Amino acid sequence: MSEFQEITDFDIPELDVFGRLSEVQLLRYYEPQPGIFLAESPKVIHRALDAGYLPLSLLIETRHLKGEPAQSVMARCEGVPVYTAMLEELSPFLGFKLTSGMICAMRRSPLPTIEEVCQGARRIAVLEEIINPTNVGAIFRSAAALNMDAVILTSGCSDPLYRRAIRVGMGTVFQVPWTKLNKRVAWPREGMEILRELGFQTVAMALKDDSLSISDRRLREAEKLAVVLGTEGEGLVAETIADCDYTVRIPMSHGVDSLNVAAASAVAFWELGQEV
Repeated sequence: MSEFQEITDFDIPELDVFGRLSEVQLLRYYEPQPGIFLAESPKVIHRALDAGYLPLSLLIETRHLKGEPAQSVMARCEGVPVYTAMLEELSPFLGFKLTSGMICAMRRSPLPTIEEVCQGARRIAVLEEIINPTNVGAIFRSAAALNMDAVILTSGCSDPLYRRAIRVGMGTVFQVPWTKLNKRVAWPREGMEILRELGFQTVAMALKDDSLSISDRRLREAEKLAVVLGTEGEGLVAETIADCDYTVRIPMSHGVDSLNVAAASAVAFWELGQEV
């Protein structure tokens, strides 16, 4: 059975992971080993558990303790300490309102290699320096729903296991294989070379007038395709575009010149992820 502890003192060190440590501090908690992340809401926690992540402790709003969602999570976290308090006490401590009244501190796993996440993959997404965790989370949700088999992030991207990215993505980060490029892998030159060695043709999503149509049959017929998306402000760097096999632009109307990268990813994944 899980051990319940009603919080009477929010200064206890066991609560640091929930309210006093930054995302970066959690990431580096066991450095050089993988650190900690926070999974919020029963659905997301279940997805993380299904993916094999280890629960460390739970924080649950008191009124949710006896509900079926919390009970189902605790049944899978036997022996894990459970801290509980009222909403009016938790919100000021956390700095946000809990989704469905619960959050779980979990141990990160070592990141797989590019070769491991791409094994058997037909379509993958590559994110270049996307720094907004909301966008990263939304892209993962689209990738999971719209036929992407894996996601690769460059070293400057926001971490997909940041709380907000997980929350926005509804835990889909636990359903799609992914990895983050080591800083020692030079992007785009070395990263692109790895993708080519794995048999992928690369598609740069960029605002260029000489681009292919996103519906071009050559793209759908490609055996393996990597869809490369750029940072929120400037998009893909020129070197990345030059290194890609194709450049694709999403046709737009009403004088609109671009889409948010998360919205663009959904269009690209839907169109390029379909079987011929």
